[in-house]
Amino acid sequence: MLGAPGPSRFVTTFAIVVALAFPLGASAAAGPSGRAGPDPQEQALYVLNRLGYGPKPGDVARVAAQGADAYIDQQLQPDRIAEPERLTGKLAALATLRLNPVELFREYGPPRPPLGGRPDPEAVKAARLRAQIILHELVTARLERALDSNRQLQETMTEFWFNHFNVFAPKGLVHLWVGSFEETAIRPHALGKFRDLLEATAKHPAMLFYLDNWLNVAPAGEKGINENYARELMELHTLGVDGGYSQQDVVALAHIFTGWGVPRPALRRGLPIDPSAFYFNPLQHDAADQRFLGRVIKGGGIEQGEAALDLLARSPATAHHIAFELVQYFVADKTDPAYVNAVAKRFLASDGDIRETLRTLFHDPRFWDGAGAARKFKTPYQYVMSAVRLSGATPEQPLTLQATLLQMGMPLYRYLTPEGYKNTREGWLNSDAMTKRIGLAMRLGDGLDPAKLIAAYGAPLSSRTRAAIDAAPDRLKAAVLLASPDFMTR
Repeated sequence: MLGAPGPSRFVTTFAIVVALAFPLGASAAAGPSGRAGPDPQEQALYVLNRLGYGPKPGDVARVAAQGADAYIDQQLQPDRIAEPERLTGKLAALATLRLNPVELFREYGPPRPPLGGRPDPEAVKAARLRAQIILHELVTARLERALDSNRQLQETMTEFWFNHFNVFAPKGLVHLWVGSFEETAIRPHALGKFRDLLEATAKHPAMLFYLDNWLNVAPAGEKGINENYARELMELHTLGVDGGYSQQDVVALAHIFTGWGVPRPALRRGLPIDPSAFYFNPLQHDAADQRFLGRVIKGGGIEQGEAALDLLARSPATAHHIAFELVQYFVADKTDPAYVNAVAKRFLASDGDIRETLRTLFHDPRFWDGAGAARKFKTPYQYVMSAVRLSGATPEQPLTLQATLLQMGMPLYRYLTPEGYKNTREGWLNSDAMTKRIGLAMRLGDGLDPAKLIAAYGAPLSSRTRAAIDAAPDRLKAAVLLASPDFMTR
């Protein structure tokens, strides 16, 4: 079902049919526009698409019977939701996900060079190839959870926060630690306190290497100061590009985070160290007072960095930046400023409680505005996951979906720069992307019963989509649904 597409002429013909039926950029018919008497199935489809990766067969009817509000509240408490045994069994077999950073380095890291010499290039290459299992198992886990987990909101929030604190797996030693980064720094805090999430990412070796803070040392003069992490911490992770900080604040924050790194010699020599592989080196730390964001952070040690994280996590600018990103991700590309302010206010009042912030976002009447004409265009990841879920396909090798995502320009853990993938229509809607989605729709739709697929979709289709399905040959009817604006949007 997920094999190669049919003859290129057939693909081209189908692409032309779909293009004629659904002009590029066309929107599906508006769904529920408010809470006054909406169709329960439309509401169910909406929350399944927004909080997760869309319905599997039977999901729309189940959530419609449960009620959208009840489903939202259930998803906000993922620890209370049982997972399918088939999923937990698959995850249990992924051994590298359970290794801590020290174990990962010592098991899969580069070979230790001989005394006074350099490591054998062939041995280095062999170690790198062997370490590929870490990324393979991480990708498998992410895809299996997105496809089968009942904790759909936890999965979307794990994706959201990984993208927010993006690291690029192929950079240096990051490939050893990217799995641990998601499993221990991101996933446990995805619905917790933002301050905890912020510190967990700041101290993780994947972030320390990706944004070079392990190179940020004093008292080696200004040549030892590396500003990369300090800059991205404010611009992307907390305050936002318009968050009111200056270059002087960047420099001060870089000095504050000197000495936060990884004990590489101890890692290589097998000496006892903290399993997290985080190490604060007071000999490489600038212990002087620092003026940061208009306040003086008194000289000292690691507590200076922790004080800076406190300031950043509890800043109104951070609250607004996070609220904007959440509203844009879950509701609309063009955000309502009043809505963003309401979400930011809850973020501040709850001391950065992500669960409570989301509760405010989801239970605000404006959450349903996203069901209007300007619906969210699915990213390639959202599209692939939702298409596989709706079709009922169970790929034996989930890594084949990573190849599909690579073709669509969104491979997991491989976005080079720290801002992460876009989630807007502008970022993903183009003719080449549509052609690739149509190819996947054909592969998934081939042989599916269109009536069953429409029933699984569970909500009324737009008149344009219904007409296109009716006009298509029987073999293409299911594919037309999967390639329609109704399904390309959420």
